[in-house]
Amino acid sequence: MDICRRTFGAYILAGLFTRALAIVPRPKLLVLVVLEQIRRDYWEGVWRQLGAGGLRRLLDNGAYFPDCRHLAASYTSSTLATLATGAWPAQHGIVADVWFDRVARKPVRASDESLLATTLTAQIAAAQDTRTYVVSLDPLEGALFAGTRDAQLFWMDEEGHFATRGEAPSWLVDYNRLKPLENLHNAAWLAVGATQGAPALRTLTFDRARPHEFQTLYRSSPFGQGAQFEFLGELVSQERLGQGSTFDFVCLIAGSSALLGYETGANSPLMQQMTLQLDRHLEFLLGQLDRGPGVNSYDLVLAGAHGAPPAPRSESRPRMAVNGELLAQAIQQNLTARALGRVERYLYPFLYLDAAGLLVPEQARQAAGRAALDQPAVAAYFTAGGECSIHNEFEQRFRNSFHPRRAGDVMLAYQPEYVEDYGLGRGISYGSLYSYDIQTPLCFYGPQFRAATFESPVQSVDIAPTLARAAGVAPPSSNSGRVLGEAFAVAPDEQVKEEKPR
Repeated sequence: MDICRRTFGAYILAGLFTRALAIVPRPKLLVLVVLEQIRRDYWEGVWRQLGAGGLRRLLDNGAYFPDCRHLAASYTSSTLATLATGAWPAQHGIVADVWFDRVARKPVRASDESLLATTLTAQIAAAQDTRTYVVSLDPLEGALFAGTRDAQLFWMDEEGHFATRGEAPSWLVDYNRLKPLENLHNAAWLAVGATQGAPALRTLTFDRARPHEFQTLYRSSPFGQGAQFEFLGELVSQERLGQGSTFDFVCLIAGSSALLGYETGANSPLMQQMTLQLDRHLEFLLGQLDRGPGVNSYDLVLAGAHGAPPAPRSESRPRMAVNGELLAQAIQQNLTARALGRVERYLYPFLYLDAAGLLVPEQARQAAGRAALDQPAVAAYFTAGGECSIHNEFEQRFRNSFHPRRAGDVMLAYQPEYVEDYGLGRGISYGSLYSYDIQTPLCFYGPQFRAATFESPVQSVDIAPTLARAAGVAPPSSNSGRVLGEAFAVAPDEQVKEEKPR
């Protein structure tokens, strides 16, 4: 059939118009809640105790991915940078919370200045008529996630008040004044639903001679977690987020569970109680958003940064808590005996070698890796030259973690559930390549997203490009993930219905 150019153009326009009708309108507010330390089994373990307005509301009515994998070393800074950029540490350069700088010859902490990739926040901030905010416990973590000076940062200072860089908004002083932390001195952390007179799970003991100990207890408790969510609610209200002519993006980096996890590990009853309190705090936030921008006028995304191992049992701790200094000494003895240089520094999981004078530095790296394997605590190694002691999915996790200028010469992996020894006789460490550290839940909720559960694994690098699509901006320049298109809602006649297993 012969169709003239004008008629053909009309058909094309009609098709585009029809497709446009299928696109769900973009709300003016996108809220991202990053849970620094969370595991899917935390939610499943308390599912029957959850109310209807918090986690249940999000998971039942959102696009839920219970298996989102961070396929690289799972330090807080590394995972935050990956969520922010959609790239792995091999690209964005944040290989750990701290690494050894060979030029400065000292350990350096991860920061926005050391980030080697652009961020989602920067992409949104660069677009017209946008506002961007990041709320965190730690200012360095907030700045790292933002990756741009154009974002407004808020963090909790040493006195438990919220601070910001630059000129503070007029409402912030009054907000801090009305939230005196002294009211929580010696406060009792009670179990959710505890009856009157029930014993405290923990007391936030205050001693004037050691105020930092109270701050540690506060930040790693539901009180500290709740303060972050309350502040986010106040920020939404005071700045009228999602209620003006701009597109607004705000990220809350909720760090209290990670601080608690350092002390207790994953299987502590306190961690279960923290999860139940998270449910209440999410219900509070959703209520604030419903009253502010309004129902169906915002998108909210929950993303985990990393998980946690269980704490070693007391009888197993001498074997499972690894003394890094002793490990480095054992590797050094092997290298010395073979005249293959020396260990310059060991900051788990990276060995930095001084192989000056060797024609083939890789020889020293492989020798160090094999010497490490002779130690019972070490399960595998990967060298800067690409030699990997195991050939399974861990090999790619090693490669994703390894930046040539920052990851040293050899990266080690301990045995499952082994942790670093802090010399305290308790606690755990993050950063491993194992499933308990790298698998976290992910949920997209709001009018742009459909209600469904997707059991197939996705990757943490997929989150930034997916949120860029939701915000209508280009993805970060170094991102290597994919847009999770299956999460997006379409017109009712195009939706594919999927049962939500419960």
